[in-house]
Amino acid sequence: MTIALFATVPPLPEHRDATERALRELAQLSRREPGNLRYDLFTRDAETAAFDLFELYVDEAAVEAHRQSAHYLAFRAAAGSLLAAPTEVRQSRPLDLAPFN
Repeated sequence: MTIALFATVPPLPEHRDATERALRELAQLSRREPGNLRYDLFTRDAETAAFDLFELYVDEAAVEAHRQSAHYLAFRAAAGSLLAAPTEVRQSRPLDLAPFN
């Protein structure tokens, strides 16, 4: 069953650019994972400076494989010094997805 993750990543203001670079790299590598259907990075307005991720996986095993991937673990290790607060992750099960092109 398809699983969606929504994550909010709040960088420290002085590390916003470094966080964005790290998230862009994470997105590129995560999109190559066999069970990944989408991995999209968004930014909010300059005042909040937070980033949002939308991730879509084929199933729970694909989510777990992502969480054990070298690129995800490397990001998590580096993120501790970059973030103002822990990343907030929400998991959902899609009810009505548009077709993939």
